[in-house]
Amino acid sequence: MTPPTIPAKNIIHKTKSPDSWFGQDYNMNIYRGCSHGCIYCDSRSDCYNNPDFDTVKVKENALPIIRDDLRRKAKTGVVASGAMSDPYNPMERELKLTRNALELINAFGFGASLCTKSALIARDADVLIDIQAHSPVIVKISMITADDNLCKMLEPNVSVTSERLEALRITADSGLFCGVLMIPVLPYITDKAEDIKKLLRMAKEAGAKFVYSYLGMTLRQGNREYFYQQLDKTFPGIKEKYMKRYGLRYNCPAPDYKKLWATFSEECERLGLLYDMKAIIASYKYGYNKQLSLF
Repeated sequence: MTPPTIPAKNIIHKTKSPDSWFGQDYNMNIYRGCSHGCIYCDSRSDCYNNPDFDTVKVKENALPIIRDDLRRKAKTGVVASGAMSDPYNPMERELKLTRNALELINAFGFGASLCTKSALIARDADVLIDIQAHSPVIVKISMITADDNLCKMLEPNVSVTSERLEALRITADSGLFCGVLMIPVLPYITDKAEDIKKLLRMAKEAGAKFVYSYLGMTLRQGNREYFYQQLDKTFPGIKEKYMKRYGLRYNCPAPDYKKLWATFSEECERLGLLYDMKAIIASYKYGYNKQLSLF
């Protein structure tokens, strides 16, 4: 089956603030839209102008465009994928566009930063190891609950948490710098202290070097309406709590945020997990700036 396509002139774009989000210098989205069906996804918001969000489309001539984009960059850096669409959606298993793009990133001497909810990322550990030999690499696997059954309710079309933990174990065992994005934490659903501590322990056991989290979620037009519809179907009565507490606010921190943050940070410290953005960036980039300066 031929996947739907959309035109593209450029695919690799320079980030505005590389030090603010995992030290990423460039963004790369080969696909548009997502089929994971996560009920909370911010990328569903109207501001992104993608009304057919659940249909994954492929950018036309993606690999030649990526090759030319990389060739034209005056400065190498870390190329990130996974901001607006998962680079490991089900199409990727056959198309291998993300894998081939990583091979180009390797050939042109760039680094890589990947974010995914799919266990398929373990397939590309070999290419990422090759990249890591000359440039920084960070693997971020998104997980929001330790419970596979709850995961299926919140993220119906994605690898369940236990499968993602196994992918984390494979990538970490290969020598890659890996960790977990615990984003979002859904108020009244996934914000119990014991559940968060359990996921932290499981991440550590699987080889995570960091867990980064915002103990809450974001809601805006388009995303909010869809999320509330899904709450009514699956978690009756929870929508009313959101409406009463948050109204039309964009940032929706967990009700007991300060206490929950203390629990989260203390458990990370106890387990030896990084959780501060600057510390994570410094750790996965350690040694590369000095190495590059020699050239």
